[in-house]
Amino acid sequence: MNSTAILLVEDNPQDEMLILRALKKAHVANRVDVARDGQQAIDYLFNQGEFHTPTGRALPTVILLDISLPRLSGLEVLERIRADPRTKLTPVVILTSSDEEQDRLSSYESGANSFVRKPLDFSEFAETVARLGIYWVAINQIPVTACQAH
Repeated sequence: MNSTAILLVEDNPQDEMLILRALKKAHVANRVDVARDGQQAIDYLFNQGEFHTPTGRALPTVILLDISLPRLSGLEVLERIRADPRTKLTPVVILTSSDEEQDRLSSYESGANSFVRKPLDFSEFAETVARLGIYWVAINQIPVTACQAH
């Protein structure tokens, strides 16, 4: 597995902890950077605000994005990602508790690569996250331009 980061956009501390644990248990070696609201995700992706670094950073291998977020919703973040040429090809997985058909439809219409409902059962949740991590960082192949530094 490569060393490019995974961006986890999650406002629930318990879900964040479970996701981080599940990725570690699945031996996903990628660093996981966390944004806890939609604005932080935008700042991270576009190298601004509290996430600004003078040298920039490579885009994440994959973004695990919750729908229900403070400041900017996950769908607003997704729309901004797809609207910018620097990030439009970055894989985005909606990882949410929502089981609403409208959320699923809106996610795909906005350009999500995948929509995954967070299982309520802890072991199922951990297994789902582990499979996501392995697929998106070890199996899926993205174009080189989707992970260049910005």
